[in-house]
Parts: sequence; C-alpha cells; structure tokens
Amino acid sequence: QVQLVESGGGLVQPGESLRLSCAASGSISNFNNMALAWYRQAPGKERDFVAIINSISTTNYADSVKGRFTIHRDNAKKSLYLQMNSLKPEDTAVYYCYAHGIFGGTMRQFWGQGTQVTVSS
Repeated sequence: QVQLVESGGGLVQPGESLRLSCAASGSISNFNNMALAWYRQAPGKERDFVAIINSISTTNYADSVKGRFTIHRDNAKKSLYLQMNSLKPEDTAVYYCYAHGIFGGTMRQFWGQGTQVTVSS
C-alpha cells in the first residue's frame, strides 16, 4: 500500500510562485516505475488534470498551466513536486497528488488528501 501526503500549499498573491511537495510512504517496491501526477479541484468544480510525469520523466501538462508549472520527481526521496510560477486567481484550488503502478500484477491507484492553494490580492 502507498500513502501520499501533500504539503506546500498556502496563500499567495497573483504573479507569485509556490512549490508543492508530495511524499510517498508505505510498502513501495517500484516507486521509480510509477507514473505520478497532480490534479486540482476548485469549489463547485470537477477534479481536473494538471500535470503528469512517467518513469522516464516524460511530462504532460494541462493547457491552462503550460509554461507556468513544472512537475518534477525525486526517486531517491520518493517525492513528487509541482513548481508553480506566475500564479493566477484561477489557479486557486485544492491540489491532489496521484500515483499509479503495478503491485502484485495488478494496477493500483493512489490519491493524497490534498493541499489548499489560494491566489488572491
């Protein structure tokens, strides 16, 4: 089983930066081979994809964050990061860490509890 814990959220002004972290723990034997991603959900909205990074560090981003956000993984620390620059009020949401991989021959998916990011002047 994998546990994911996000941190780094907070209140910032438009144009400022923030870095989110996601620490993985538990019975992880193949963290290096897991795909890792960030999703976000604003009040009254559906949970939306933000960014993903696979085991060979290939990345993909939602159009709304391209050029502003960067996803990065540190396999030695079993951690995932999201560097958010040029933040806008519309980036305000709860940000969730996500991971999936093969455990015992079965695909498993894991979610963190979320961390609040508020962008306001």
